[in-house]
Amino acid sequence: MESKNPVFSRQSNGQQQAWGAPTPTPDQLQGMYDRPAYAPPAQRTMTIDDVVVRGFITLGTLVVSAAVAWALNLGMAALLVGVIAGLVLGLIVSFKQSTNPVLILGYAVSYGVAIGVISHMYNDLYNGIVFQAVVGTALAFAAMLAVYSLRIIRVTPKFTKFVVAAGLGLMGLMLVNWIATFFIEDGIGIRSGGPLAYVFSIAAILIGCFFLLLDFDAVEQGVRAGAPEKYSWLMAFGLTVTLVWIYLEILRLLSYFSSSD
Repeated sequence: MESKNPVFSRQSNGQQQAWGAPTPTPDQLQGMYDRPAYAPPAQRTMTIDDVVVRGFITLGTLVVSAAVAWALNLGMAALLVGVIAGLVLGLIVSFKQSTNPVLILGYAVSYGVAIGVISHMYNDLYNGIVFQAVVGTALAFAAMLAVYSLRIIRVTPKFTKFVVAAGLGLMGLMLVNWIATFFIEDGIGIRSGGPLAYVFSIAAILIGCFFLLLDFDAVEQGVRAGAPEKYSWLMAFGLTVTLVWIYLEILRLLSYFSSSD
């Protein structure tokens, strides 16, 4: 007998419809089984703003560490520890392509201490040289950003190979020069303050500026490819390493033309 109660009536109709539904096939059952019970939210992709924020954090950490090392007038021991720790952390991040902010900020702290000690030593010898080097580094960054934005120099595979090869060549020469100093006072002369040293420092600064173009291109390609947000840390690390390189080379070049107080 059909119930006159509207609730029971709807329930009865629903049961009849459910009982009359076709039985799922084995493939449909397997698909239902394989379907995830929970779909995680889509991962946010990297943006230019992410790189800018992480870049400021990384570079800011380095600058603060350098300022503390300068203020405390830390000596050669701190310089040695900072260089070794920064080198180890930098190699780990570079070869593993790590996006771990702890490693990247650890590099910034370590190299910040080293740069603070080095800058203090240079400024004691050549008053005002650190400010000049900072301004020079900022101008180099702005100039390369403009060059990249206006596509005055395009980052092509051939250009990338040239810059990487030139960078490796510079590091090779510095290694040879360091080994030569054990046998010759000024090594092969690329750090002695003579004409060859001028050429080498200028070349090192130019190659560093070219590496900035590679960094800008890596950021643009990462954003375009939809790289995960965490890769903004790796981009910030690359920019920081390049800026440190340019700063130190400008500092050294300026010292060649400065007189000790």
